[in-house]
Amino acid sequence: MHIMMRYGRKGLSIDLPEGLQADVIRKRPMPMLKNPGEAVRSAFSHPVGGRPLKEVAQGRKDICVLICDHTRPVPHAILLPALIEGLIDAGASPGSITVLVATGLHRPNEGEELRELIGSDRVLQTVKAVNHFARRDEDHVLLGHTPGGMPVKLDRRFVSAEVRIAVGLVEPHFMAGYSGGRKLIVPGIAHEDTIRVLHSARMLDHKNVANCVIDGNPLHEEQLSAVEMAGGSLALNTVIDEDRNLSFVNFGEIKKSHLDAIAFARPYFEIPVPRKYKTIITSAAGYPLDRNYYQTVKGMVGAAGILAPGGDLFIVSECPEGLGTAEYAESQGRLIDLGMERFLEETAQKQYASIDEWESVMQVKAMKNGNIHLYSEGLTAEEQALTGVHVVRSIKGAVEESVRRHSDTRVAVVPEGPYVIPVYRPGS
Repeated sequence: MHIMMRYGRKGLSIDLPEGLQADVIRKRPMPMLKNPGEAVRSAFSHPVGGRPLKEVAQGRKDICVLICDHTRPVPHAILLPALIEGLIDAGASPGSITVLVATGLHRPNEGEELRELIGSDRVLQTVKAVNHFARRDEDHVLLGHTPGGMPVKLDRRFVSAEVRIAVGLVEPHFMAGYSGGRKLIVPGIAHEDTIRVLHSARMLDHKNVANCVIDGNPLHEEQLSAVEMAGGSLALNTVIDEDRNLSFVNFGEIKKSHLDAIAFARPYFEIPVPRKYKTIITSAAGYPLDRNYYQTVKGMVGAAGILAPGGDLFIVSECPEGLGTAEYAESQGRLIDLGMERFLEETAQKQYASIDEWESVMQVKAMKNGNIHLYSEGLTAEEQALTGVHVVRSIKGAVEESVRRHSDTRVAVVPEGPYVIPVYRPGS
């Protein structure tokens, strides 16, 4: 049996051993918008919980548009031309519009990478496109503290804008429940102090900091508090299918429109599964998410909920850019040196998390469910040693060994990784 996994740009074909019963877990079939550009323009005229774009932008002289960075497959090539055109038609001058890349603590997107991210030369030639830098103190303004004690320091270009629009992709997220909406603001354009408190181990330890959980998720609630302190925002929300075709788009007030997009997405992304598996094969969702090992952890957590105790979870991730940041490599080194329990004890004492150690904390969540194995062609031997998981050279051979060891030929396969979430529901 051959299964194509999301891996890099081209995918990875896996030849499963004979005699296995493979349960392939995918999104449910989604509708596809026949005319995506027209659907986007229509959304501007029929907002969710707000006024039409033309009314909002009329006469405004400072407009900030937030977009996701290079790690998300957002269809900017469809969204941004329609948005910029709509703003200019409403009377905004091109010079009044800034497209701000919500990098969080990720590296900036520049040159050809920025061009690929924007997806439109016309947009790049018409308006200014710049990156957020979380470590530049002078770029941020302190708005106060949330009820949970998080300092809200945001990029002043967004805070001072007369019109604020967050352009995002709504998909499962292993901390925030669902991505998009408020997530482009915090952590997207937040100062590192804000990000480090939001991602502290004490926050991540909460049971509702998980994929697809919004209600009672303290991380989500902190994000909403920050957005309110900033004076609110509008949002252009999208949902894409497994082949990354545009399936849904809306526009409006950031909280209401985001919840509306989540309500659309849930039935397609959250897949009830009636059993747990001793052998699972998943992915890190392919390009652009699997550029590095840091992002790969999302795929581990996404499938870990259906992993039987002591089972084996195999994840494929190309990682052509290596582990990620130097800070993340340092965190992984501490995890390996201290072991899971001592590492969690150490991180739990911090109000401000060390940069990128939150991904190590989330990896531990997955590792507590069973054994994690990685197939990757992009990591050096030194980087492989810092993953903290077992690196395999052959998925087929490793799966054969897992099936033999557990005496169970039933295997779960999640080709799209963290973009579809199997939910354990006995009897479903």
